[in-house]
Amino acid sequence: MTTTRLSWKFPATFWTANVIELFERAAYYGMFIVLTLFLTRIVGFTDIETGWLVAFFASFLYLAPTFTGALADKMGFRTALALAFVLLSGGYFLLGFIITKFIAIVSLLLILIGGSFVKPIISGTVAKSSDEAHRSRAFSIFYMMVNIGAFLGKSIAKPLRTELGLEYINYYAAFMAFIALLIVLIFYKDVDNSGKGKSLKETVDGLLTVLKNFRFMALILIVAGFWAIQGQLYATMPKYALRMVGENAAPEWIANINPFTVVVLVVPITYLVRKISPVNSIGLGLLIIPFSALAIALSPVLQAATGDSVSIFGLFSLHPITVALIVGIALQGVAECFLSPRFLEYASMQAPKGEEGLYMGYSHLTTFFAWLFGFIASGYLLDEYCPNPAVLSPDQTAHAYDHAHYIWYYFSGIGVAAFVALLIFKFITDRIDAKKAA
Repeated sequence: MTTTRLSWKFPATFWTANVIELFERAAYYGMFIVLTLFLTRIVGFTDIETGWLVAFFASFLYLAPTFTGALADKMGFRTALALAFVLLSGGYFLLGFIITKFIAIVSLLLILIGGSFVKPIISGTVAKSSDEAHRSRAFSIFYMMVNIGAFLGKSIAKPLRTELGLEYINYYAAFMAFIALLIVLIFYKDVDNSGKGKSLKETVDGLLTVLKNFRFMALILIVAGFWAIQGQLYATMPKYALRMVGENAAPEWIANINPFTVVVLVVPITYLVRKISPVNSIGLGLLIIPFSALAIALSPVLQAATGDSVSIFGLFSLHPITVALIVGIALQGVAECFLSPRFLEYASMQAPKGEEGLYMGYSHLTTFFAWLFGFIASGYLLDEYCPNPAVLSPDQTAHAYDHAHYIWYYFSGIGVAAFVALLIFKFITDRIDAKKAA
């Protein structure tokens, strides 16, 4: 029996796609980490209005690849990528340049359409540029690049917000998207074009085939519980940190604990779980994620024990809520390392040759369901437990935030429900597989 020797060598297009992904993620996350702040403080939307608007923007950014992935297979990845970054550059620039509610909605629509092409094309390129034996390694590299970009984007967002203003973050994002456009035009080469030029009927038939994959769709809904919690990095945490800790808080840098953890741990954890099934690895991620929200919810316990300052090895001090956020977000990162690369691997394994863009587009449906629910819930929970101080009277301010930590109990409960659902899913599918084998 011949044993394939594994390596870390991939085609040039694989590495080009990963560099493009880095720039796109640096642009997106720089803007996205402060988007709810921008829409509330600068544009003038309420917490609840912001929750609904960002819910539709963020969730449809993950639903649209279901269709743009199929379109990208037909157009060719290079052409579709160029179009995507033209839309992204223009959308980011417009969002910062003309600040009205209507223009904000139009700008987000442009960013949504452009971003929806990038997601399935890059992940589809990764799938097409690797064989089955190397796919797990390929997606671990891809996911590391995603998080390096996210880390860079959020790092620069803090000084841009405090030194220049929230709108300048959108100009930065436009510049990064424009660099990505140049890389596409100069360096990106199309991968294998099998499946290119499909008719509308063939495309619809392919969509129906994926929708009939009930096992895949069930897992998508279960994993949505994970992303509903992870999405609070952007939906709830920035406002929560600034309102609870004060304007000296740095939610952009606190959020960077997540990509930092993933960049450091994703490759070794992917190696550690290489011999277990993708579903079992996903289960480990779902087991950890409720504890991330619970750690933040228990911040009043830490604050009661330490007061308003926690010494970190005698080197510096942090607010106990900041410490709780750091611990919770680090746990999110660990959970993500177990779950996300293996979930992408699972999705790619469902794809027939030539339809990688279509199936990788469907893998993002899990985030569609999670963020549609998570951002809307965040708007209402913030309004109830951690309201905008600008709308509070002096009498209301004294006790307005007494139960702000309750927000995180809700999300911890969602994580527990997702883990239990996966246990049921595994029990049922294992029995079905055993019967088939017999």
